[in-house]
Amino acid sequence: MSTSTSTSASTTQTAAPARSFLRWRIVDIVVASVIGVAAGLIFLAWNVGYLGPKALLEPLLPGIQGLLDGPWLFAGVLGGLIIRKAGAAIYVELLAAVVSALIGNQWGGFLTLEAGLVQGLGAELIFLLFFYRRWSLPVAILAGAGAALAGGINNLVLWYAGSGPAFTIIYLVSTVISGAVIAGALSWVLARGIAATGALDRFGSGREARVRV
Repeated sequence: MSTSTSTSASTTQTAAPARSFLRWRIVDIVVASVIGVAAGLIFLAWNVGYLGPKALLEPLLPGIQGLLDGPWLFAGVLGGLIIRKAGAAIYVELLAAVVSALIGNQWGGFLTLEAGLVQGLGAELIFLLFFYRRWSLPVAILAGAGAALAGGINNLVLWYAGSGPAFTIIYLVSTVISGAVIAGALSWVLARGIAATGALDRFGSGREARVRV
C-alpha cells in the first residue's frame, strides 16, 4: 500500500510541472496585460512612424516594405517568452491590437483585431511546436518569423489582393526577415534584459536569468 501511494504521489508530482504551462496565475494575467498595453502604445507610434520609411522603400522595390512589419509583431513573441503559458502569445498580441484599435488607426477596428489574432497565432504555433519547453534564441527567431508569415499572408489577402508573384515573394521574404530579427531576436534580448533586473523573479524566465547570473 505504501509503495502504491508513493508511486502515485511521484506520478502526480511529475505530471504537474508538465501541465504547468496550461495554468495561468493572477500574476501571469497582470504582467501579460501590462506587456500588451505597452506594446499597443508602441504600435500606435509605429502606425505613424512607419509612413516615412515606407514612402522611401516602396519606390525602390515593391514589396520590400515588409521590412517594416516587425514592430507590429513583437508583442506576442515577447509575451510568450516572458509568461511561458499556452495562449500568452495570442493574448498579448491581441491585447496590443485592441489598444491600437480603441485609440484609432488608419486600418479600422475589426481588421486591426483580426491582424493581431492572426499574428499572435503565428507565434503561438511555434511555441506549441516546442511544447512550451524551449525558449532559446532560435525558438524566438522562429516565433517572430511565424508571426510574420501568418501576418504577411493575411496582409496579402486583405490589402494586396491580386499582387503578382514577384511582389508576393519579395513581400513575404521581407516581412519574415523583419519578424525574425525585430519580433524574434530583439524580443529575446529584451526579455533577458528585463529578467536580469529581477522584475520577473516570479516567472520561469526570470528565475532562469538569475541562475545564469
